[in-house]
Amino acid sequence: MNQLFDVTGKTVCVTGASSGLGRQAASLLAGAGARVIGLARRADALAAWRENTPGETASLTADLSDRDSLQDIARDAAQPFGAIDILINAAGINTRQSADDVTDAGWDVTLNLNLAAPFFLAQAMVPAMKKNGWGRIVNFASLQSRRAFPGGISYGASKGGVEQMTRAMAEAWSRDGITANALAPGFFRTELTGPVFADPVLAQRNADQTCIGRNGEPVDLDGPLMFFCSDASAYVTGQTLFVDGGFTAK
Repeated sequence: MNQLFDVTGKTVCVTGASSGLGRQAASLLAGAGARVIGLARRADALAAWRENTPGETASLTADLSDRDSLQDIARDAAQPFGAIDILINAAGINTRQSADDVTDAGWDVTLNLNLAAPFFLAQAMVPAMKKNGWGRIVNFASLQSRRAFPGGISYGASKGGVEQMTRAMAEAWSRDGITANALAPGFFRTELTGPVFADPVLAQRNADQTCIGRNGEPVDLDGPLMFFCSDASAYVTGQTLFVDGGFTAK
């Protein structure tokens, strides 16, 4: 049974690895025997992650919002351990602008980082996956892929796009042995959701909305992530799994 979830020796690139759920994913996979490249903008935070993470790790400081650099980023990510087998697109931004206050700049940076960067980074890494006949792409969707929240129109548009992009990636590349799936976390305490958890009443209201009765902890994502990264999900592609304690079930 353990062989189904084995990622030993796989080379993984995790974007947004300096904090939050990206860091949790990078640490989990390194601990499971994968060779993990953590990619983020903050070199100091990546260094701290490596110091506290056993296993084979490397870091790459890069700005994914620079569309012209994505081919170079993909190339650099393959330097420490070789071609990427598993890409986890965890980096993201939420400007939290109301519909009446959305700016061109806020819209563009959100759609670029949350939607365009995951696609073009994957596109750059897919040729090596095709050559090996095996690959995993795990995108990060959101509750806002399907639900609307105040101040979330640009974020929600980007995450709705991630869900559809994941299906399109699966249609394009799954015949080459590359699956593409998405995780849609509920309310987890991270830097991105800091404003939500700063309000105890709101945080409790979100917890009460779930079927389980609590908000998520980073470890709650470990099992679903290992499933999508391993041969356990070999016949699963184009799917979005909501890891939200049943928030979207109500």
